[in-house]
Order: sequence, then structure tokens, then C-alpha cells
Amino acid sequence: MDGKYVSITSFKRDGSGVATPVWFIEEGGRLLVHTGAESFKVKRIRRNPAVTVAPCGPTGKLRGAPVPGHAELLPDTEVVRVQRLLARKYWLTGWLLGVGRAVRGWFGRGRARPQNTILAITLD
Repeated sequence: MDGKYVSITSFKRDGSGVATPVWFIEEGGRLLVHTGAESFKVKRIRRNPAVTVAPCGPTGKLRGAPVPGHAELLPDTEVVRVQRLLARKYWLTGWLLGVGRAVRGWFGRGRARPQNTILAITLD
């Protein structure tokens, strides 16, 4: 899949979809996405691994037709490796966001840091 963003639609218990624009990299025929381990999309995917994926812009406006797929959570040992690959693809934007996270972390001392996870999405 080309571009900087894809929209991942995961599904609620009632079957309605929730779309989220995310950064991604392609590796081994899968799309890899870095996200918060406690995010609602991860909770939905744990319950139902079916997703649809479509190219989109940063606001989530679709730029192509959605393609069905399924997602799985990778082991925690993959987080740092995938973060490095994403940093290579999104180096300037990622650097700026990293500075913002560092500042936010400085002001949020004493709070627990959120855990991250990697979604691996295989298109059907």
C-alpha cells in the first residue's frame, strides 16, 4: 500500500466500524502499525481480528477502496524494532513528535508511561 497513512477500520460488538488513520510500514507482505496497547482499536481487534484497510490522508479521508484483512498483535519484543523502521520512514515528523512527547513526559513525571504494541495486518 502506498502513502503515509492508512485508515484501519476495526469493529465494535454491534458490528459498526470505527476508522482510525495511522502511520504504517510494509514488511513481509503485512502492514505494521505502532499503537497504544490500551487503545480502543486494540481492544476491538483482540475481540474481533477482522479489519478493513484503505489509503487515506492524515485526517482519515479515504483515498482508495477499503480492503478486508485481519490483524494480530505482535510480541512486545517487536516494538522497538518497528519503532525504528517507522522512524526511518517518518523521520522529520517523527522527530518533531518525539520532541513533543519528551516535553509532555517532562511535565508528566510520576505518571505511568503508556505501553505500546504492534499490529500486524494481513490483507485478504
